[in-house]
Amino acid sequence: MSPSLELQVKTLPNSSGVYQYFDKDDVIIYVGKAKNLKKRVASYFTKNHEYGKTRVLVKKIVRIEHIVVNTETDALLLENNLIKKYQPKYNVLLKDDKSYPWICIKSERFPRIFSTRRVIKDGSEYFGPYTNVKTVNTLIDLIKELYPLRTCNYDLSERNIETGKYKVCLEYHLKNCLGPCEGLQEENDYVQNIRAIRDIIKGNFKESLTSLENMMLDFAKEMRFEEAQKIKDKLESLKNYQAKSTVVNPSINNVDVFSITSDETHGYVNFLKIMNGSIVQSYTTEIKKKLDETDKELLELFIVETRQRFNSLSREVYVPFKVSLGDNVKVTVPKLGDKKRIVDLSLRNAKYYRQEQFKQIKIVDPERHVKRIMAQMKKDLRLKEEPVHIECFDNSNIQGTNPVAACVVFKNGKPSKKDYRHFNIKTVEGPDDFASMEEVVYRRYKRLLQEDKPLPQLIVIDGGKGQLSSALKSLDVLGLRGKIAIIGIAKRLEEIYYPGDSVPLYLDKKSETLKIIQHLRNEAHRFGITFHRNKRSKSAIQSELEQIPDIGKQTITNLLRKFKSAKRVKIATLDELIEVVGNARAQKIYMYFHDKQ
Repeated sequence: MSPSLELQVKTLPNSSGVYQYFDKDDVIIYVGKAKNLKKRVASYFTKNHEYGKTRVLVKKIVRIEHIVVNTETDALLLENNLIKKYQPKYNVLLKDDKSYPWICIKSERFPRIFSTRRVIKDGSEYFGPYTNVKTVNTLIDLIKELYPLRTCNYDLSERNIETGKYKVCLEYHLKNCLGPCEGLQEENDYVQNIRAIRDIIKGNFKESLTSLENMMLDFAKEMRFEEAQKIKDKLESLKNYQAKSTVVNPSINNVDVFSITSDETHGYVNFLKIMNGSIVQSYTTEIKKKLDETDKELLELFIVETRQRFNSLSREVYVPFKVSLGDNVKVTVPKLGDKKRIVDLSLRNAKYYRQEQFKQIKIVDPERHVKRIMAQMKKDLRLKEEPVHIECFDNSNIQGTNPVAACVVFKNGKPSKKDYRHFNIKTVEGPDDFASMEEVVYRRYKRLLQEDKPLPQLIVIDGGKGQLSSALKSLDVLGLRGKIAIIGIAKRLEEIYYPGDSVPLYLDKKSETLKIIQHLRNEAHRFGITFHRNKRSKSAIQSELEQIPDIGKQTITNLLRKFKSAKRVKIATLDELIEVVGNARAQKIYMYFHDKQ
């Protein structure tokens, strides 16, 4: 750190605020918030950063500026605004919201209700933004079905109506509008409908349901059954819409729910808006990590940004872990019941989104997909480097006969079949899995070292602690222990064992890392079993032919090359045998099989 930077860091206050890093071109490259500016900024220059991009950022810092604020909430908001304004290279960038649709209740007599992508500050009410146009259209269709509203843009002032300036249009005759333009609908009646519509948009269905039910009963009492039926149809539409959106206890009202799942390169975040037990808004996106941001840091940034974007005034948020949002918002980390279920629902949405992104990237950008997988495996398996080259070993000795082993090779998470290898067990008598594993691991890596070929970053042993210990002995002899990561995977519970650690690691059953390890293990098993079966079959064939007196290995080889199996040798004619092995040997072979019949 230069003397100038050192002085800047030393003179920073111990207050909460926002700091900005500038490079040699006096361009802002990073904006951050801190409870204690001095401690936070100093940590960049005193820590050994494992993450490469953080080291690069620190090297580029030439100048530091800071802004002191009163509260942590102010720091969060200021940080968010500065990131959006300057878009620093090393900050997470969140998407703008200009293209999202809103529902507008126009500021006018007899207000119109419509969807729009432009928010104009003219006193109108805007609800949203919504992340799905289909949701907006469904909601507006429901509103129009329940309450007749005008769609014209006439100026319905008292004077214009009294002077008969306008005439009812087709919408009136279709009963989609009650004709306020000719004074056929009172303003109070129309405003009452708008009040009910406002509640529906906010997710409060209770009053509308009660009002419609009372209307239906009144019509029924008056024997106006046709009108009662129409109200009943409206009730069913409203209840159907409510049923689709209700997920929890209706007493949970005006709450924002946030969750996050992440891998090495991205965070996947979800937001749910809950009103009266109903989801009235949902939004999921991914955030690309620029430095070594934690889930807590990413989620805090997402919460502030999202609450601003969606104009949320909720006083309470539900999250999966504690976050710092200042004193104005109550942060709840639910442990049980409906509140916990709704956080789980949010998290499930984030995880599904991550899976979808993975699938899309796998198709559109395979190279990026491989990088993500490698980074995730490195993190999940606690490795020093990404396991681009993995080798997996498996033993096969069914019924103790013909012991063999298989080594399969994966590169960039995919099988590299040209590098697969079979091993006949040479030094071990009988079915001894541990000794066999020790032998093949030694032979494999002794050969790679002799031929100066690249070693894998990870060895996977199909078996538990015993097989893993045997493989380690060979690595010790070859001087490779510590140079190659090695793990064992037990078959029953998918337990992953590490050298010297008796407590196994359990990976998420749906994780990409576990899927690749299972694929490796299954490939090694399949490859080993196939070789074992072929060897047993060949051994059985040869053993039968070897019983014939005065017939050597070369003769057996010539026979199998021609006839392919002992069965075909057995049924061959004398002339066919003479053609392959000559008269004398053919006579012996023919008489051996036919004398036995």
